[in-house]
Amino acid sequence: MSGESIFAALEPLLERVSKPIQYVGGELNSQVKDWNCGGHSPQGEELTTRWALMYPDAYEVGLPNQGVMILYEVLNERPDALCERTYAVWPDMEQAMREAGVAQFTVDGHRPVRDFDVLGVSFSTELGYTNLLTALDLAGIPLRAEQRSDDDPLVVAGGHAAFNPEPIAGFVDAAVVGDGEQAVLAITDIVQAWKAEGRPGGRAELLLRLARTGGVYVPSLYDVSYLPDGRIQRVAPRPGLAGVPWRVSKHTVMDLDEWPYPKQPLVPLAESVHERMSVEIFRGCTRGCRFCQAGMITRPVRERSITGIGEMVEKGLAATGFEEVGLLSLSSADHSEIAEVTKGLADRYDGTQTGLSLPSTRVDAFNIDLANELTRNGRRSGLTFAPEGGSERIRKVINKMVSEDDLISTVAAAYGAGWRQVKLYFMCGLPTETDEDVLQIADLAKRVIDTGRQVSGRRDIRCTVSIGGFVPKPHTPFQWCGQLGVEETDERLRKLREALRSDKRYGSAIGLRYHDGEPGLVEGLLSRGDRRVGEVIEAVWRAGARFDGWSEHFSYDTWMRCAAEVFEGQPVDVDWFTTRERDESEVLPWDHLDSGLDKDWLWDDWQDALDETEVDDCRWTPCFDCGVCPQMGTDIQIGPTGKTLLPLTVVRS
Repeated sequence: MSGESIFAALEPLLERVSKPIQYVGGELNSQVKDWNCGGHSPQGEELTTRWALMYPDAYEVGLPNQGVMILYEVLNERPDALCERTYAVWPDMEQAMREAGVAQFTVDGHRPVRDFDVLGVSFSTELGYTNLLTALDLAGIPLRAEQRSDDDPLVVAGGHAAFNPEPIAGFVDAAVVGDGEQAVLAITDIVQAWKAEGRPGGRAELLLRLARTGGVYVPSLYDVSYLPDGRIQRVAPRPGLAGVPWRVSKHTVMDLDEWPYPKQPLVPLAESVHERMSVEIFRGCTRGCRFCQAGMITRPVRERSITGIGEMVEKGLAATGFEEVGLLSLSSADHSEIAEVTKGLADRYDGTQTGLSLPSTRVDAFNIDLANELTRNGRRSGLTFAPEGGSERIRKVINKMVSEDDLISTVAAAYGAGWRQVKLYFMCGLPTETDEDVLQIADLAKRVIDTGRQVSGRRDIRCTVSIGGFVPKPHTPFQWCGQLGVEETDERLRKLREALRSDKRYGSAIGLRYHDGEPGLVEGLLSRGDRRVGEVIEAVWRAGARFDGWSEHFSYDTWMRCAAEVFEGQPVDVDWFTTRERDESEVLPWDHLDSGLDKDWLWDDWQDALDETEVDDCRWTPCFDCGVCPQMGTDIQIGPTGKTLLPLTVVRS
């Protein structure tokens, strides 16, 4: 493993491709460590553990990813480890690299990915799977894990999609579910110990050691058997492998103040999707939205303290020069001290160009005081709310406890306080949904405009309706439900579009943005698929699929054609994996991966959804027995701390 830079071979290609700056590296706060920073053992064995971290999308999407940025810094803080980043290359660069014989490289040291010990890939969406195969092929790493030698890196999947890694089980050596900070350090220790001992037993021994920790899933060590009708009969450790667990546990980092990462956020050279410095103010969510995989799998709630947030903002701004701070979480306005956090930061940076921002705000958590603090030092942009469902009935089904009156009173306050634009996010294809549920989105949007015009006395009020297709996800109460088909989704969206356009009184005041049903169905195939879907992924990739999350690159016809060819003669097809409803007794492909959620509790919540029964947030009510806290040895960690942010005179000129 030489670790020599290949930039001399790469440089001539840059003038032939679009956005060449995304491949050159050298960003502010990036690191290139010595290849042998860990030294050698007394026996002469080298002791450096080398990670290449990949976000399987374009640089502009991948660089701001908080998860990769955190792990990059956590690993590079270790003197005996190094970490570099790699991203998916655009098709023009892929072609140029193949023609010139240039391998997949890191943007930090421009080192070949194949030279590293571990290739860690963070999947926030399943539509990045074909980009993984491109990277493996360009790197010279065999696509199939079973074909790799001791000289190939371990390919480890993480991120939300890793909670069901079965569709890519043939392509990855291992998967980690849950928080990555402690997990990557534990894997580093195991790899280093194995190297120090002279790599006994080769790759197979290293994988066995990882699996025996109980926190790393190694698919090759598990056998899957099927029933004649296509359902899974059992997933079990292979015979004779002592210490390989039946279920693999997720990782949960407690006390976020002890993990104040990233301390030195990366600043992109090229334009990226987020031009800001971000701080994760809490992790996890217990609102209990039944469609939301992120909320379910990241339980329990763990808040960062107000002083911890303040310190991260101070250091992050000094390290980056950004003028916007994103206060991130799944539901940022739910932080127990969000009012104190925003006022304290606004006071601290008063008179500067530093603005604050939140992701989409819950209707029942918004207030004008909060909004004013967010915009005090920055620009007043539009507000985004996510009712998710168009009717009150469907909001009860998905446990989104927001009434239409709540929404109207909230937007009335916003428009009355000077805002001119509101964005509303909904989903189409939710369980038990009817045409009428979706058409009520139009009625709601019109009422929003009417309210805005009335309270503001102006006509330049706008409301943008954004619709996403619902995809059932593992480890949620909706993991058993049938997904709405493509034609039904598109027809429902057509009716909504007509309803919005039919009334000339609203004209351009209401905008509509939506995705058709095709990408959602493919995402559904990948999110709830099992190992048999892996052959489809490879076939589609060989047929040219790249960047499936980008509409200009996505080909639904290619996915359907390859799936039909792969599944021919089998008891399964695309509809079997997507639009089919599962029953309670079915073994699901991810049942052996323990998110902490009790399967019986999830089923009961699914039944509550069908009964339109709402469930409160367990942060403020007695425990509902979802299973996470006792099973994972964790607990909800929330404030208030009662502390305040002191002014920082150093920020003023």
